[in-house]
Amino acid sequence: MHSESDGDQLKSKISYFLILFSLLGCTGQKPSVQSEPKPFGVVVTVDKYATEVGKKILQEGGNAIDAAVGVGFTLAVTYPRAGNLGGGGFMVLRLKDGRKTSIDYREKAPQRSSRDMYLDSDGNHITQLSVEGYLSVGVPGSVAGMLYALENYGTMSIEDVLMPSYLLALEGFEVDSNFAASLHERIAVFRKYTSTANIFLKDSVTTYEEGDLFRQTDLAETIDRIIKFGGAGFYDGLTAELFESTMIKYGGIISKVDLFSYEAIEREPLVGNYRGYDIISMPPPSSGGVVMIEILNILEEFEPHTVVPLTSAYIKTYVEASKYAFADRAEQLGDTDFYPVPVNALISKEYAKTIVDKIGINSVTPSDKILHQNKAWLDSVETLIKNEGIETTHYCIIDKWGNAASVTTTLNSYYGSKVVVEGAGFLLNNEMDDFAAKFGSPNMFGLVHGEANAIEPNKRMLSSMSPTIVEKDGEVVLITGSPGGSRIISAVTQIILYYIDFGMEPDEAVTQPRVHHQWLPDILYYESGALSDSMIFDLEKMGYDLKKRKAIGNTHLIGRSHSSGIMIPIPDMRRGGHGAIVID
Repeated sequence: MHSESDGDQLKSKISYFLILFSLLGCTGQKPSVQSEPKPFGVVVTVDKYATEVGKKILQEGGNAIDAAVGVGFTLAVTYPRAGNLGGGGFMVLRLKDGRKTSIDYREKAPQRSSRDMYLDSDGNHITQLSVEGYLSVGVPGSVAGMLYALENYGTMSIEDVLMPSYLLALEGFEVDSNFAASLHERIAVFRKYTSTANIFLKDSVTTYEEGDLFRQTDLAETIDRIIKFGGAGFYDGLTAELFESTMIKYGGIISKVDLFSYEAIEREPLVGNYRGYDIISMPPPSSGGVVMIEILNILEEFEPHTVVPLTSAYIKTYVEASKYAFADRAEQLGDTDFYPVPVNALISKEYAKTIVDKIGINSVTPSDKILHQNKAWLDSVETLIKNEGIETTHYCIIDKWGNAASVTTTLNSYYGSKVVVEGAGFLLNNEMDDFAAKFGSPNMFGLVHGEANAIEPNKRMLSSMSPTIVEKDGEVVLITGSPGGSRIISAVTQIILYYIDFGMEPDEAVTQPRVHHQWLPDILYYESGALSDSMIFDLEKMGYDLKKRKAIGNTHLIGRSHSSGIMIPIPDMRRGGHGAIVID
């Protein structure tokens, strides 16, 4: 890590306080003139309503887990593109006493699902069936997971935590320009499903405009049943009946038995170590923790690159490490309750050293030479990743006691399956596309999978979500995660590298341009500004196929300033976000 001059330190402190005072001004707080402000808690989310709810819960004495659950339910109301009751997610927790845990509320395949359910009679993948409509839906886990977190690690009542989301659904909120634009872009697909059109369209022709009041009375009643009956208010009773009747009516296969039998699982998180920092992340069925720690272990075998601008050699080393780790993802990773994933081996330092020997100094290995078993993957994979939107959302919270929550939740693609449960008002996921519908056939993110991620009843599909907490000497220094499908892993990994190796302040680490390679397709993606003209020339000469992307991830984070030592929220302005600091 490089040292700073006195001038650099002063610049960093000024930058920090400008950010802090800006956030305080937005949240109505005034800094004390007596001394430096002391954070009572920090929240960062994609949505202003969700951030405000998290902030208020902390102000009222709730802990980070209370706030995380309140934020999650609020996002289901105010950010239906990705926030949800009908999807799933992962939560990584670092508790005030230093304990670390994670909660898996990833969706599951319905009991009536089958390995070849998305193939036609000739064995061809019918892509549309797994990405839109009622057959694309996995059994949702968000409600179970959030309530599990609240019951086991929260301090407030379910009514106090969920009431803000209930009121926002019942009384409505003002549509902003981004929400209005996302609705206008999807008028045609919303019209295909009556229950969805009834929520998101004003009539058969128009949808909501900026400044309109958006009310969701059916969703409010669903949240009210959860407040009154807990998990049974969603997975049993009237909500479950409405869910099942919608499935039966339109050809879906999720039953009340699927819903009633769903359970969130508390899992031991993965803990890696990179240059003295502990990396705490999600285990399978998330692939994020494994792939990220594997990449970091490989890079740790090289001398750290500590200066900006980056070099072609650095990008080459990072990309080659990513290719090997993503190849392992494709073959080895899946739901550990169904498949013997060699997690400990994949994240071991010893395994990383065997890959370092293959990378070398100057060589570039084509993806077809990093093939483990199935060459058919290369023969059928698409050459481009589809340009999907903000299909997932991430948020971070830390409280005054040191409890930290890193949470990623999703419907999979924008507005999930595009279908709403009739009478219940919430969107359903299209998460079944994250299984290996056909070996070698890429999903909407261009990812291919093997036997480990085959469709099986009650199995959780593989994910790239990577909620992560980083510690140094027992203290939290980063809380981060991202949306972006397969690009989540690259975005989060590079945040960690920029913070640790380059000594960047949290805001610098977020704004630094990123690159991405996921083994297949064999393409190096890069954001504007990530590569200079000379680097592009060098990398193409090495043999890379380069393509520019608009954005790689959206990494909201809370980070400890290297200069001030204070935790600050940094929304990623690639796609927008809202942070709040609560002052004690």
